[in-house]
Amino acid sequence: MKNTGISLEQVKEARSRMAGVIHATPLDFTRTFSGLTGASLYLKLENMQKTGSFKIRGAYNKISNLSAGEKSRGVIAASAGNHAQGVAYAAASCGIRSTIVMPEGSPITKIMASRDYGAEVILSGKDYDEAFQSAIDMQKTTGATYIHGFDDTEVIAGQGTLGLEILDQLPGVDAVVVPAGGGGLLGGISFAIKSVNPGIKVYGVQSAGAPAVYLDWKLGENRELPVSGTIAEGINVRHPGKITMEMIRKYVDDIVLVDDEEISQTILMLLERTKIVSEGAGAAALASVLHGRLKLSGMNAVAVISGGNIDVNMLSAIIERGLVKSGRRLRIKTVIPDRPGSLKKIVSLVSALKVNIISVIHDRSRLKVHIKDAEVEFVLETMDWDHVGKVTQSLEKAGYSLEIL
Repeated sequence: MKNTGISLEQVKEARSRMAGVIHATPLDFTRTFSGLTGASLYLKLENMQKTGSFKIRGAYNKISNLSAGEKSRGVIAASAGNHAQGVAYAAASCGIRSTIVMPEGSPITKIMASRDYGAEVILSGKDYDEAFQSAIDMQKTTGATYIHGFDDTEVIAGQGTLGLEILDQLPGVDAVVVPAGGGGLLGGISFAIKSVNPGIKVYGVQSAGAPAVYLDWKLGENRELPVSGTIAEGINVRHPGKITMEMIRKYVDDIVLVDDEEISQTILMLLERTKIVSEGAGAAALASVLHGRLKLSGMNAVAVISGGNIDVNMLSAIIERGLVKSGRRLRIKTVIPDRPGSLKKIVSLVSALKVNIISVIHDRSRLKVHIKDAEVEFVLETMDWDHVGKVTQSLEKAGYSLEIL
């Protein structure tokens, strides 16, 4: 095994260097999720970190170590969002100019936050890898120092400080579950933890829509994947790092995949059950445990919630979808006679079924309905699928032909 060039002492130095700059984030025991999984489950809340994710750790460690000459030329980075904010914040803390290249379509919240931290943001490419190539081209002309999002020893050492925190906060930890994109966080945490206690299990989790690290680890093929669409944009990387993969192969016990539906359900469960806001990448580790991809029953386990910078439009869509899937939101459409009292009659019937009417659309101009009829669409707040069944059966019994939307 080729030496990765990282020592435990380097991770400890990074931790000392960051003192007073980053937060030692909470490690929160969750009784709810422990009961669902059979594990004593803890959440490492990097969504509460400065800039909203773990990325500030690696970015600050790298940037604070630059020479005076390098600092004078500024820094440049490519990022889907969280690394951008980490670099922007770290650069501003050190009085350095920063330029961030982000993929087109990146969440507005992450773009605005990076600008607010002082970075110049340039949108280029469909995903991280195309943004990365644009940043490299710009770096060649500007002379700025490129700050890699994951495949850099000082960045990885910075991310490894999170592993040391977990060991301090839960000395009896048996397993740590970590999301992976390019592998910087997984490589850093697994290295730090295994260097202290090789008996602790470390697992990686990737989105099934962007499984670059998973395929490399399973098949030994470091190949570039096609552009994918996943709600976990923070770990949507087509090509894993070389340094990170060396570390992952040596220190990680297994890597599993979760799909977008499992991730979105986990985001909603975190929000509703624990009042924790997580982005897609941040929820991936917990999703693997909640949906049985990893069996950790009886273990003291930690799931890393790596970030909370979710776009509010995405969060709204996840909430709406989750409510529909759980039988707590019902959209139905029917046709009623277009005469006085017809709308009042059906509204009264629906109200008597103990539902909350969120909206009613009464449309008498639809060409597909008879000229003497009107189309009515309801959005209803229901309790569960049993309640949905009672609502639809009652309306159909009253003579209404329903279309469930």
